[in-house]
Amino acid sequence: MSSSSRGPGAGARRRRTRCRRCRACVRTECGDCHFCRDMKKFGGPGRMKQSCLLRQCTAPVLPHTAVCLLCGEAGKEDTVEGEEEKFGLSLMECTICNEIVHPGCLKMGKAEGVINSEIPNCWECPRCTQEGRTSKDAGEGPGRRRADNGEEGANLGGGWKLTEEPPPPPPLPRRKGPLPAGPPPDDVPGPPKRKEREAGNEPPTPRKKVKGGRERHLKKKPKPPMASAEGPAVPSPSPQREKLERFKRMCQLLERVPDTSSSSSDSDSDSDSSGTSLSEDEAPGEARNGRRPARGSSGEKENRGGRRAIRPGSGGPLLSWPLGPAPPPRPPQLERHVVRPPPRSPEPDTLPLAAGSDHPLPRAAWLRVFQHLSPRELCVCMRVCRTWSRWCYDKRLWPRMDLSRRKSLTPPMLSGVVRRQPRALDLSWTGVSKKQLMWLLNRLQGLQELVLSGCSWLSVSALGSAPLPALRLLDLRWIEDVKDSQLRELLLPPPDTKPGQTESRGRLQGVAELRLAGLELTDASLRLLLRHAPQLSALDLSHCAHVGDPSVHLLTAPTSPLRETLVHLNLAGCHRLTDHCLPLFRRCPRLRRLDLRSCRQLSPEACARLAAAGPPGPFRCPEEKLLLKDS
Repeated sequence: MSSSSRGPGAGARRRRTRCRRCRACVRTECGDCHFCRDMKKFGGPGRMKQSCLLRQCTAPVLPHTAVCLLCGEAGKEDTVEGEEEKFGLSLMECTICNEIVHPGCLKMGKAEGVINSEIPNCWECPRCTQEGRTSKDAGEGPGRRRADNGEEGANLGGGWKLTEEPPPPPPLPRRKGPLPAGPPPDDVPGPPKRKEREAGNEPPTPRKKVKGGRERHLKKKPKPPMASAEGPAVPSPSPQREKLERFKRMCQLLERVPDTSSSSSDSDSDSDSSGTSLSEDEAPGEARNGRRPARGSSGEKENRGGRRAIRPGSGGPLLSWPLGPAPPPRPPQLERHVVRPPPRSPEPDTLPLAAGSDHPLPRAAWLRVFQHLSPRELCVCMRVCRTWSRWCYDKRLWPRMDLSRRKSLTPPMLSGVVRRQPRALDLSWTGVSKKQLMWLLNRLQGLQELVLSGCSWLSVSALGSAPLPALRLLDLRWIEDVKDSQLRELLLPPPDTKPGQTESRGRLQGVAELRLAGLELTDASLRLLLRHAPQLSALDLSHCAHVGDPSVHLLTAPTSPLRETLVHLNLAGCHRLTDHCLPLFRRCPRLRRLDLRSCRQLSPEACARLAAAGPPGPFRCPEEKLLLKDS
């Protein structure tokens, strides 16, 4: 596993994914943090692209595309049953060098590795542990969590054990008074002197960065076995292991000892409260200098998280961590309230003048004057003053708005339409998108007439998810690529009906006039139309290529609800109609207008006979094949 044998990008970090099982993953967004306020679903711009602060996963897993650096295969722990075999075939990511390997692919014998039980498939690989590298060398970030002790390698969540822990160090005498200011005695081991290092007795070691922004020299020194009062002397561990343990102890002491330069009583109370005992072989220079660790360091955060340290000589390990991962803290339950914008101030009833008085005409009189103006003239009046601008937004002045034949609709246009609340809206031959149309329809609940002729079906499909309770006229003429499946989505009732609802109403139950000219309608679509639009009084099927004599039979059958409601029927340009279908129109007693122009197979004589006989009362023919009856 030398650096030269690794491929390009072997140490590159890989983005972990959600576990989808922890409490943070299964909860919903809070809607209050700055990430939620940026989301479009909560009204934000959607630029940060970050998840909710309370939904950040506490145990992210490796992506499914991760493979071993050595063998190039994915994790195969599911193919075996033994725990040791499972561990050897599972993928492990090093928190220092970021390499992902199978532990079984490493050829380092019983080399030691430190497993992080907080994050799955995370450890300190044996190579980094043997070289004495830590996360400080590679740089720690908020997404790189690791264990700061050697206990993680032994106390695994699943019972795996890589190496044997070294025996606990012998108990050391605890000093109750303040540490002496002079040099340490000869029998207490301490850092080697400069002369001894220069003489060759002790090789220099590289400089290590210590938490808090300070640098310390770590030296390798022999640690003679010390006899314990309760048992014989214990042999010392390997020099490399001792070096790593000494570095970790120094980091813990630098961050957990608050102050050692005060009185003896303060020293005792501080050492007891922090759970550590400071002896002369544990960084005596730090004790004499009395430096305080930086506020907010990682050591203090670990103490707050519930981890404790056992002082040497207590019979336990040097640094004890919980056997399993600590449960994540319960997120605070925030009160949820519906936040709405403040109501607009009421419109003034009078027009204030520059002299300070009010105009004698009230608001109602001004509105009656404005009703005689065109939309262009109303826009000019809105620029006169702020009062007129608010008065001219009255929906009684905008019964119909025409935005037809515009290439694109801008957001100010859409906001202006919603603010005026028209009863009729013409969007024919425009480039309106599905998102824009859905936004409009959800805010125009009083819309009665909607014209969408010439638009694309991709935009018109927004009608399938927008409630239009007041709609009476729908114009869908000359929409491209409309077939029976698209019309079925438009005519059928919505699938999300409420539980216990006995009657499923279609979306066009209240429509009285429907214009479907130029569409590829078949008899199957007409059957759905008769079933889900029973109140039609005006139907436009002109230039529908598939409409013929069977279609007229369906419209005028005894079971058809349109037989008694049809008043206007337009079948112009339907070339499949013949003279045999003309007597069928006598079944519609309320029919007042029948347009059969441009039907090539219909003879003028047959249309004249129908006009003379007609349904109750004769028709008049102002044009050829156009039958009208005066009401």
